[in-house]
Amino acid sequence: MNVVPEQKTGRTRPGPGLRAALLVLPLLVFIGVTFLAPLANMLVRSVHDPVVADALPGTLEKLRDWDGRNLPDEAIYEALAGELLKSREDRTLGQVATRINRVQSGLRSALTRTARRLGNVEDGPWREAMTGIHAAWGETGTWLALREAGDRYTTRHYLNALDLQRDPGGSIVRQPEDRRIYLILFWRTLLVSLGVTTLCLLIGYPVARLIAHAPPRRAYLLLILVLVPFWTSLLVRTTSWIVLLQNQGVLNDMFVFLGVIGDDGRLAMIYNMTGTFVAMTHVLLPFMVLPLYSVMSAIPRVQTSAAESLGATAWQSFWRVYWPQTLPGVGAGCLLVFILAIGYYITPALVGGSTGQLISNMIAFHMQSSLNWSLAAALGGILLVCVAGLYVLYDRVVGIERMRLG
Repeated sequence: MNVVPEQKTGRTRPGPGLRAALLVLPLLVFIGVTFLAPLANMLVRSVHDPVVADALPGTLEKLRDWDGRNLPDEAIYEALAGELLKSREDRTLGQVATRINRVQSGLRSALTRTARRLGNVEDGPWREAMTGIHAAWGETGTWLALREAGDRYTTRHYLNALDLQRDPGGSIVRQPEDRRIYLILFWRTLLVSLGVTTLCLLIGYPVARLIAHAPPRRAYLLLILVLVPFWTSLLVRTTSWIVLLQNQGVLNDMFVFLGVIGDDGRLAMIYNMTGTFVAMTHVLLPFMVLPLYSVMSAIPRVQTSAAESLGATAWQSFWRVYWPQTLPGVGAGCLLVFILAIGYYITPALVGGSTGQLISNMIAFHMQSSLNWSLAAALGGILLVCVAGLYVLYDRVVGIERMRLG
């Protein structure tokens, strides 16, 4: 241990390196508990689902040797019957049936009905008894679904998140067309995030430049106006846009009053993609203005004046002198807005409607309504990888640009 002897008392005290580590330790613990641990739990949950394997171990052990083409033999039916009855007694049947039903819809009722009626069956033959209770036990697809749901570690949830599945032969194929929803939402989320980032840049760049070059008192007032949204509840801001944009809202009433549109031709600006763009841009605009302002305020105004005195036009002085120096602020603002937009939930949920929903809304649905936490974790994992990949790409591009400018 790095220690420094004290001159007066003879005691030892921690060296500067150890003291610095001790000071940082609470922050590391906080990050580990509030960020790294939940993130690790999410990634593990996306591939680990032991409920079926724990409830039906004997059946799954016998199904490993099953060829998958013909119906299982009597021993497998008997093993499943016993474990279904035990699962019903342990009150875990609902969880087991839910997970198997996610592999093949319709099997929840087959499992619960079979477990309920098997209590009246004293002895076999179990195949005849179970197929008599529900016809699904006479189909090989049911047993294939049960075997697939019994994997403790599986990529099934990631395949579902990418609108893929495994066919009976084990090959990866696309989901039926009516079940392909997640890739569409991923692309929509990406496009909306890029669109909102672009709008924030187009609006925020001149605002930030105006604040940076304004007299101190005016700049202070303008900066306060930019910061006002941070002092207002997000729900209040979002519901305010509902009041403004709805069919009978302020903007439509104004357009009708001015004769721009007729009363029967009111614009649909809410519960669609328009409302999502408008509300998200308003909420995220300060996150673009502030990084730009911090960079622009450090750029001497005399540089553009010097360029114009040497014969450059106003556009040339801006594009070749001012713009390159603001790129760090542009990059930081765009990255911040994009990362916030790609995981946004509340605003699209309130103003997006069916066409303005993003992938974050589907993650929330699986967490709160369907309780398919593994699929929600897989969707979150894919979103995390996409954001990390875009960040690495941004870092590469910015790094190359810095080397070129240097």
